[in-house]
Amino acid sequence: MAVTRFAPSPTGYLHIGGLRTALYSYLWAKKTNGEFKLRIEDTDNSRNNEDAVRAILEAFQWVGMPSDSEIQYQSKRMDIYKKYIDQLLEEGKAYKCYMSKEELAALRESQEKAKQTPRYDGTWRPEEGKTLPSIPEGINPVIRIKAPLEGTYEFVDGVKGAMKFEANQVDDYIIARADGTPTYNFVVAIDDHLMGMTDILRGDDHLANTPKQILVYNLLGFEVPKFYHMPMINNPQGKKLSKRDGAMDVMQYKKDGYLPEALLNFLVRLGWSNGDQEIFSMDEMLELFDPNNINKSASAYNTEKLNWLNAEYIKKTPNEKLVELLKDFDLDLNDIDKRDELLDLSKQRANTLIELKEAAEKILNKPTDYEKKGSKKFVKEGTIDMLNNYISLLENNKNTLNSVDEIEAITKPFIEENGLKFPQLFQPIRIALTGGTQAPSVYDIINVLGVDETISRLNKAIEVNFNKEEA
Repeated sequence: MAVTRFAPSPTGYLHIGGLRTALYSYLWAKKTNGEFKLRIEDTDNSRNNEDAVRAILEAFQWVGMPSDSEIQYQSKRMDIYKKYIDQLLEEGKAYKCYMSKEELAALRESQEKAKQTPRYDGTWRPEEGKTLPSIPEGINPVIRIKAPLEGTYEFVDGVKGAMKFEANQVDDYIIARADGTPTYNFVVAIDDHLMGMTDILRGDDHLANTPKQILVYNLLGFEVPKFYHMPMINNPQGKKLSKRDGAMDVMQYKKDGYLPEALLNFLVRLGWSNGDQEIFSMDEMLELFDPNNINKSASAYNTEKLNWLNAEYIKKTPNEKLVELLKDFDLDLNDIDKRDELLDLSKQRANTLIELKEAAEKILNKPTDYEKKGSKKFVKEGTIDMLNNYISLLENNKNTLNSVDEIEAITKPFIEENGLKFPQLFQPIRIALTGGTQAPSVYDIINVLGVDETISRLNKAIEVNFNKEEA
């Protein structure tokens, strides 16, 4: 039984890489009948943003991945961190450091000039037989952890395999600032232990933090959890994902008309696979996902793949649900007589809910202008007479035209009797009914609009557009 977490800092929106990490953590917990927990890492008051907290929680509600326990806020756990800092101080595993910012800056500069890795030099580190400097006035000390000077930090990463860090790669880093607030690597280890984490899934940009956190586990006698460090998501060129590539607020995907199910399906494949399978229901993800099979190499964000997946999910979504979703895009289809036929027709070409709305409105709304290029190409001498004859055909059969098949049944003989090719009739009709030549089947459009509305639009197009072309 795995206990996993996702722990964002509320300094900005929840981005796509963070959601993938959360999804993998969620799937592993649920697959093993464990728990998935959310923790807001808000100890840095200078960078916290309440709007960001709300946006993060809103995103998890939208995608349907709630926390299995009360959401933890680090800002409300300061007494817990102080308790462990005091414990380390009492046990001689941490110490107070009075180096000023100027001294630290000078130390870093000298190390960089000597082409050394910048690190604390242990000035205030207590050692047997060592005399520490006199405590200066006016400086509030930071608290530094006392890291071993020899040995290694070793663990088996679920993605990367056996990992080994030499002791000199972890210096006596600060675990509490001069104002008393604890630092990231310290509180993460405390919280992950107290919240019962068994498996930590995160981006491999955190790999370098792992030995620092293992140090805390070791000094406090905590059991070290299993780590899985996942490669990042890159853009198609193999570079860091930018906002332009898709690294935007998760809720922007909702605004852009993506379904949460499609987005999660897209993300699960960015770093993990099950053969050539592309479409996964949540149940299939839970059945098949295993973090030990996460790819070792970075994945590439692919907008075309996301759009294709979203289109597939739109096609599978019941029309009743689509009606409700479209209300968020200012389209209410509740009073449309043939809304099911309209949606079935519109969603065949829609990659997003915005495109679905536009496709539906292209049929529902009377055209206010007509495609000039199409009109010039398809309206020839005799086109208006042909359309008027077709209008008469519709008028004479209007009481029996209640389905696509019935419309087709009178139209095909009309085309044959008049020696027409399909585009000669259908393209002028498409222009008349929708304003352009890129539209679904004419039979379907007429069926959705009804005969009266079809005749009305044909007559208007003849009057205001086609007469000019034929003349």
